[in-house]
Amino acid sequence: MARERIRRGALPPSQETIEKIEKTVSDGNYYGAQQMYKSMTARYVSAERFEEALDILQSGACIQLKHRQVTCGAELAVLFVDTLVKGKVPCNEDNIDRVRKIYLEFPQITMPLHLEEEDDMQKLTEALGAAKTRVDGCSSFLKAAIRVWRSQKWFS
Repeated sequence: MARERIRRGALPPSQETIEKIEKTVSDGNYYGAQQMYKSMTARYVSAERFEEALDILQSGACIQLKHRQVTCGAELAVLFVDTLVKGKVPCNEDNIDRVRKIYLEFPQITMPLHLEEEDDMQKLTEALGAAKTRVDGCSSFLKAAIRVWRSQKWFS
């Protein structure tokens, strides 16, 4: 039935889509969920249902980041900004708050304080790699949001 609705052009409510994909994430299938987020939001954008696409992308970015899937979360966060532009969504306090909420979900990386054993060096190396991934993903997202805001492509 769901496939028939989509095929005929009627998309399910965004909350239904969000719940379905969140289950995929909670099952540990992060890559599969990522593909679902991207394909479903593309359908909502094509149908010019931008607010629902934004709901799905925000939810997706946040849940992926909560599960420490920083690369996936950052990609969805950048798609969120792209969708703001495509949908000519107003730059208002609510939408700025949505950007802020995504930003706050980027995980904090803790560094080991004492490096006394060989295992500690391995933990430091892993933490540095995670920190680099976080910085790269988070800065890509924030740069995209700032670039849109400054270029006034984010409509008010």
